[in-house]
Amino acid sequence: MVRTQIYLTESQQKTLRELASQTGRKQSELIREAIDRYIVSASVDYLSLVRKGAGLWRERTDLPDFQALRREFDRNSHG
Repeated sequence: MVRTQIYLTESQQKTLRELASQTGRKQSELIREAIDRYIVSASVDYLSLVRKGAGLWRERTDLPDFQALRREFDRNSHG
């Protein structure tokens, strides 16, 4: 690990101290966990990806009839 120094507001420090006390974890663990979560959420915007993909196959004519396939599956799985 690499040592680094950060500045927190008094409110952040107080809340962090309380969380560490309540959870029995070190403040540094909580900070690392928060940074990891931020990195994941900031690096992958899942909502944006879903929105970009919405309707992607809407105009496709080469895809099977999924409703018919589902009916066939349901008919075969109950017999």
